[in-house]
Amino acid sequence: FRDLRYDWKLKSHNVENTGVNCPLDCGLCSRHRSHTSLLNIALTNRCNLSCWYCFFYAKENQPIYEPSLEQIRMMLRHGKEEKDIGANAIQLTGGEPTLRDDLIDIIRVCKEEGYSHVQLNTDGIKLAFEPDLAKNVKEAGVNTLYLSYDGMTPQTNWKNHWEIPLILKNVRKAKGPGIVLVPTLIRNINDHEIGDIINFGFNHMDVIRSVNIQPISLVGRTPKKERKRMRITGAGAIKKIEEQTEGAIAKEDWYPIPTAGHIARFFEILLGKRYYMTSHFVCGAATYVFLDDDKVIPIPRFIDVEGFVEFLDEKAEELEKSHSLGKLAKTKVGAELLLKFKKFYDEKYAPKSINVLSLIKNAFLKGTYNALGEFHTKTLFLGMMHFMDDYNYDIERVERCVIHYAMPDGRIVPFCAFNVIPELYRDKVQAQFSYSWEEWKKIKPDWEYRKDKYVRTKSFIEKMKKSEDYRKTYIDIKRYF
Repeated sequence: FRDLRYDWKLKSHNVENTGVNCPLDCGLCSRHRSHTSLLNIALTNRCNLSCWYCFFYAKENQPIYEPSLEQIRMMLRHGKEEKDIGANAIQLTGGEPTLRDDLIDIIRVCKEEGYSHVQLNTDGIKLAFEPDLAKNVKEAGVNTLYLSYDGMTPQTNWKNHWEIPLILKNVRKAKGPGIVLVPTLIRNINDHEIGDIINFGFNHMDVIRSVNIQPISLVGRTPKKERKRMRITGAGAIKKIEEQTEGAIAKEDWYPIPTAGHIARFFEILLGKRYYMTSHFVCGAATYVFLDDDKVIPIPRFIDVEGFVEFLDEKAEELEKSHSLGKLAKTKVGAELLLKFKKFYDEKYAPKSINVLSLIKNAFLKGTYNALGEFHTKTLFLGMMHFMDDYNYDIERVERCVIHYAMPDGRIVPFCAFNVIPELYRDKVQAQFSYSWEEWKKIKPDWEYRKDKYVRTKSFIEKMKKSEDYRKTYIDIKRYF
């Protein structure tokens, strides 16, 4: 993983800051080494659940954080103003963002401000019980539902196990948005089910595009004994996946996220489109997996990823030496790329039921959002993002963070500064912009804390157990490994 790093430095930013006391004086500065690949905006700290491992949610009688549309627009614009690459992807998060009455308006504002990719981070409860919500958020501009999903049983996934069949049903009916399953992986709690979660994703690839695993970040004061019991690393999770998939997805099939930086460098020169993933190599890993009839085939089984990356680096260096690259020259480079790509492609091991070469050709040469989207509909993307906590904090990782939070005070802060040092960032700034309990009750006289909270009834569970939706979702599914 160390060998596949890509180094890029932020040239400037809209916040005056030297970064001398990193990470204690954050707002992205010239010391930061990655632009914002995904901008986060917390829409609320209200939530309909109360998960013990969550970064934050409002407890009863605590201040309510809920930025106005004007504040949200301002934060979106600050993301776009980053120099010299503005943010292009936004995640609306919380709390639970679907509790906002003006969610559709917020999504539209994201599109108005020029964000190509809008991702909604949700537990899905309201999507289960409001059949038109998936359709409405899709039409407003949401591309992806970043859906919490911690396991295959009510014990490991207490938050939405019984609601998942209804969520999938409503998303299918709306024909989108695509779903990313997001398991928070906790050792001795649900790590024995990670293979089953991936298998679940393969069974519902018509709506599920990805499984993005997040080993638990042990925020707060966690006793050493509990840390040892619950801690799992990205490498540990990859090992579990290899074991539980019986080698169908092995540790050699994963590559660090910054591998994409090498590819982006080449296509920036060729197509003039600039987008880098220069996170620290420890922060995350990923792979694409194809389903060829009943056979699971990770992309490194038939593509020499490292050889291809080295080839692109060589071509990028050649192209950078050229003072200009006209249309004809670009066409020649594109043709050479396709010819040489076959050198790194082993047709013997490639999927037979999918024209992978055509998908890759479109994704690489067009470089458009739709071309990449077509590629994603034919594969299951597996991601691993291990956020830090007090016990494994690393400044080098913070400097390379690509997932950032916009705050209403104008600053943009790396994820692992925002959430791991809340007294300086998340909690401090949100307290400045929150409503007191009394103020919130005046603004929302009919609102009650208990009404926000979801209560699952025994009768609902019994109904779901007997339903066709539940059977199709969990029982009548294939085993791919």
